[in-house]
Amino acid sequence: MFPSLLIANRGEIAVRIARTARRMGIETIAVFSDADAGALHVAAADRAVPIGPAPARESYLHIPRILDAARRAGAAAIHPGYGFLSENAEFAEACAAAGLVWVGPPPAAMRAMGSKSAAKALMEQAGVPVLPGYHGADQDPEVLAAHAARTGFPLLIKAVAGGGGRGMRVVTAPAAFAPALAAARQEAASAFGDDRVLIERYLQRPRHIEVQVFADTHGNAVHLFERDCSAQRRHQKVMEEAPAPGLDPARRAAMGQAAVACARAVGYVGAGTVEFVADADGFFFLEMNTRLQVEHPVTEAITGFDLVEWQLRVAAGEPLPAAQEAIRCTGHAIEARLYAEDPARDFAPSIGRLAMLRLPAAGEGVRVDTGFRTGDTVSVHYDAMLAKLICHGPTRAEALARLRRALAESEIAGVASNLDLLARIAAHPAFVAGGIDTGFIAREAATLLAPQAAPPADVLAAAALGVLTQEAEAAPANPADPWSPWTQHDLWWLNLAPERELALVAADTPCPVRLRREGAAWRIEAADAVRVGSAARGADGRLAVTLDGVRENAGFARDGARITLRWRGETWALTLSDPVAAAEAEDESGGRLVAPIPGQVTAVLAAPGQTVVRGEVLVVLEAMKTVFRLGAPADGVVAEVSCRVGETVEEGQALVGFVEPA
Repeated sequence: MFPSLLIANRGEIAVRIARTARRMGIETIAVFSDADAGALHVAAADRAVPIGPAPARESYLHIPRILDAARRAGAAAIHPGYGFLSENAEFAEACAAAGLVWVGPPPAAMRAMGSKSAAKALMEQAGVPVLPGYHGADQDPEVLAAHAARTGFPLLIKAVAGGGGRGMRVVTAPAAFAPALAAARQEAASAFGDDRVLIERYLQRPRHIEVQVFADTHGNAVHLFERDCSAQRRHQKVMEEAPAPGLDPARRAAMGQAAVACARAVGYVGAGTVEFVADADGFFFLEMNTRLQVEHPVTEAITGFDLVEWQLRVAAGEPLPAAQEAIRCTGHAIEARLYAEDPARDFAPSIGRLAMLRLPAAGEGVRVDTGFRTGDTVSVHYDAMLAKLICHGPTRAEALARLRRALAESEIAGVASNLDLLARIAAHPAFVAGGIDTGFIAREAATLLAPQAAPPADVLAAAALGVLTQEAEAAPANPADPWSPWTQHDLWWLNLAPERELALVAADTPCPVRLRREGAAWRIEAADAVRVGSAARGADGRLAVTLDGVRENAGFARDGARITLRWRGETWALTLSDPVAAAEAEDESGGRLVAPIPGQVTAVLAAPGQTVVRGEVLVVLEAMKTVFRLGAPADGVVAEVSCRVGETVEEGQALVGFVEPA
């Protein structure tokens, strides 16, 4: 086994790989950009080397800088993680040329599977079922349109390179094909530097099922069962589970055999994932990811194997640790991905400082993988995933119950997150029943993405008590006279019962709370109801709230005027308003198109004097692996364009101005 390992990645990926490597006695070396100097993955490694500025292309995607870091640190091997350079054949070759052990598949296998078109052609030759469609080299729009007509609608346009849902468009009618093709190509070119696409039949209600495969340099190849990844939004996975619920043994065996045949067809070595779409009629090859997947922990949970350890042993020339007949499936596991994103804003990434990140303690049946801590910053430069919660149990029902509990115990403040959406998915009857398809979240949006109701009295009372508790904790003490009533933190008033009115606001709706001290408690009037309550900070940092004699724990975080309350498994975002400032505030965004998030301008489609209609795309912005097509806020005429292609803009920055209406 090699003595040292450089991990060419960041965040939870690097933390997770370092954990296994250190357990195996391998020295771990992290790399970090300027933005990640204080990141958790840096602290988790034995040593760390800086590799450049924050943008990924100047650091984590910069091959010469990573190789130089390996040279300076004396690394013997490189693990690329998953993402960034993990599927880059040139990087694998450069590592070998530098005398480094490459923890990944051979470059030839990566190239064979790196193009979705070439991969489908290869799978047809290997006898693996593929979807009808077109994956040829001719990319002329008329040729593609002709093949689209032959394939039939609905169909899917998909980028030949890359993944993660980018460069994909579902087309339901011939008239929509040309604009969808243009949009998919633009997104693919921006994300992958390659605008080639393929066309394939779009299954109406498919399941997304993938099979974990492993191969070594001794001719052995196995599968480690399948994962169901059908819970998706915008073609990106949200929750995964293993094994796939409701999959009959015959199909499970057939998919496993097809996945191993796929690996053998390209001379594969190491960890890989063969992805299929499936419906009642059969299953079809989708693509092969030539790396370890984000969702690999559910496979580890049901098999008991550490897949990173398998990767390291195979890279060191050892045979696979287990033969196919020795690989058993035990119980059920489900993984939920916690993202810094706002489901109410079409899952737009959210950036900022994590005022609070509290995740459940690892224990029986519960695993937490994260690269963040409270106080860290979610940067515009990288992926928005905060953590993964992985829950395992003897049955699916028990795994799901543990997941619901783990989600209820999680708290995120400072950025928007999908925490509540995950909880709703885990409780939805269709998900509980098992066997959902990839359209589940979009189809159930009215339930899963329903706007939050007005906060009830208990929520407002708990938030108000949290404010008072925090103020008391922050109040200065006088050690020279600790018994003086003037230095107590109990809001004592001379001859009067203390009274407060807090101007809380929820979703732009005022929610005033009135409090009056009654002995050791407070009488709280909120939402046309009265509660009697008190609160104190618990040893675990949570807020112990007692309302009308009933005590329960709440998560409370305050960052300036913003308050985040985690109450009975639901997150409430409130603002403590300053009435004077609110009276003076005005909406300054009217008549302008502003950036919803920091990012880089990739296209400007507006010009002064241009007449536009509401929703017409004027600026394309890319941030956190997401493309935002920003439309005109209303019908009008462009007065000025304040941005240019390639420029980095800040949130709220004006991009396009419009002529004042007459």
